[in-house]
Amino acid sequence: MIVSNRPSAARALRLTSMAVATLVAAACGTKDAPGPLQPSGAVGRVRFVNLITDPARNPVNAIFDGVPFGVNLTYTTSTPASLPSPSTAFYSSTLAGARSIVLKKTADTTVTVATIAVTVTADNDYTVFATGGTGGTAVSSFITGDSNTPIATGQTRIRVVNMSPAAGAVDVFITPANADLAAATPVAAGLANRAVFAGATLAPGTYSVRTVPAGTAAGARTAAVNSTVAVTVAAGNGRTVVVADAPAGGTPLRSFVLSDQ
Repeated sequence: MIVSNRPSAARALRLTSMAVATLVAAACGTKDAPGPLQPSGAVGRVRFVNLITDPARNPVNAIFDGVPFGVNLTYTTSTPASLPSPSTAFYSSTLAGARSIVLKKTADTTVTVATIAVTVTADNDYTVFATGGTGGTAVSSFITGDSNTPIATGQTRIRVVNMSPAAGAVDVFITPANADLAAATPVAAGLANRAVFAGATLAPGTYSVRTVPAGTAAGARTAAVNSTVAVTVAAGNGRTVVVADAPAGGTPLRSFVLSDQ
């Protein structure tokens, strides 16, 4: 567990890493990490994503209700997916109710980067984003409720979250690789910052997820692409594409993929 009176950041990092390894040692599947509270009652599931756009405060350690939840989390890194083997979980189970995630600067754990309140409802999934911080400004949070309902047999699901203030509203395209955007129809038009496209159900395969500024004319779309990522997804699996700013804020934008199911 991380506390502020450790003798050095290096020792804190070693001890935190050991605590995280202990936490995940009993992991028993690929969908749920052992919960930070070792839940025995009604539970929900939580994951955390670092979108802090301040290199001076990155990377961070995450402490979930006093229990180590992730260590040395760089920009766009998520937990529990990044926890040491044997954990390959997408979310972590936790008791329903009022919870908190405290973020400490990895290089100096006396520095609290942010404290994020999370209200967990039983049988619901959540993604907690730490966001902002550009130029030393305050770090805030954005929490999505994730619908991970069963996917139809032989199908996949891809959803998109716009977490890029620099992008503003975007039109979202999910197409086969190298498809002509001029002839494509957006799956989401005018997706604002901090908004979620709930998802498209698709056949298994590899897709190109691209965004352009909202309202871009069809013939100008290819030249106007401001984020792109390839997503390969198998039957029965779901993915979330996150559109984000550059590590220090602003452009160039980047997109990355979270595994949901």
